[in-house]
Amino acid sequence: MGPLKDRSTDKPSPSGLRLVGRLTRHALSLAPSGRLDIKVGQRRMRPRHDGAFTLRRSCRPWHARDVPFGNAELAYADRIADQAQAEIFAATTRRRLLPPASPLGDVMEETLDWIEATGGPEATLPGVPTGFTDLDSLTGGLHPGQLIVIAARPAMGKSTLAYDFVRSAGIKHQTPCAIFTLEAGRNEVGIRLLSAEARVALHHMRSGTMTDEDWTRMARRMPEVSAAPIYIQDGAYSNLHDLRAHCATCMPETVSGSSLSMPCTCSPTAHAPLGNRYEEISEIARCLKLLAKELQLPIVAISTLNCGPEQRIDKKPLLNDLRDSGALEDNADVVIFIHREDAYERDSPRAGEADLIVAKHGPTATITVAFQGHYSRFVDMAQT
Repeated sequence: MGPLKDRSTDKPSPSGLRLVGRLTRHALSLAPSGRLDIKVGQRRMRPRHDGAFTLRRSCRPWHARDVPFGNAELAYADRIADQAQAEIFAATTRRRLLPPASPLGDVMEETLDWIEATGGPEATLPGVPTGFTDLDSLTGGLHPGQLIVIAARPAMGKSTLAYDFVRSAGIKHQTPCAIFTLEAGRNEVGIRLLSAEARVALHHMRSGTMTDEDWTRMARRMPEVSAAPIYIQDGAYSNLHDLRAHCATCMPETVSGSSLSMPCTCSPTAHAPLGNRYEEISEIARCLKLLAKELQLPIVAISTLNCGPEQRIDKKPLLNDLRDSGALEDNADVVIFIHREDAYERDSPRAGEADLIVAKHGPTATITVAFQGHYSRFVDMAQT
């Protein structure tokens, strides 16, 4: 068996991909201690001094956990794993990994058809509706392949806004959605979705002090909420490999046609320990954008801003407040900041209002919505 890396192109060789594909369950698993576990009988795969991996015959039983791997080897193993997983996903979904280049004439014809359909008398929103009229008018909804970043200081309502997007897509428009969360458990997510839909105070549900009217409202909304195609993953996925696998698993279960829109709220980690936080955030942002393009669905990611807004008089966030890296700003198609004056000044005349600042998306704007924290939701001002 030849080396897993083609020295001339610095890419995994076909023989290497076949090997990793055949040993997917075994070869793609990284031990918790950060060591690679790849073994086939008496054959072992070891890193050479030039970074290539070769198979050598072992004279004695060998266990990979005895051989530590450095960051460079782990990063290279992750590249092989990414390539193999993409190949397997492409094969199982029966689509090409990379489609052929399209002539500009064909692209223009398809573009004209899309423009005509979007502007027709019976046209619908081209993307997944967010539930906010002005935001949908500005963005056209959430489009497949987009990475949308919701960012704000702590306790501003980042998760609440993401859940509002999910409620609009999954409950109101029956669009399959998935929520990936490391912070809240599935029951907590369910309580917040039900509180927002049934208009039952969140603290009543948590404390067990619901009134008869609360029970009536909840019973009225429960069937529609339960029937929504929303999937919640609160398991401990360790990195973006797991996130991709979960998304690929959800897709066959939720797609009932040729298209899928599945916003994801997530807080993933990088494939392997990197040099610093800047590199880790850059890797996460790049992989989320590539995942959105690969699966052709919009991904909504949540980010906490640094302390920059606290130093300003108006407390309003800017793009350079995105924490740890400029890669989120670079890779995101849409960046939405949340700003609430009453979070800083309780007696503010704008108490109960929130600004959704669309800071990146071609045309930008500030959209004012109502914040109903007791119901764990944002709504259009016209609905208050």
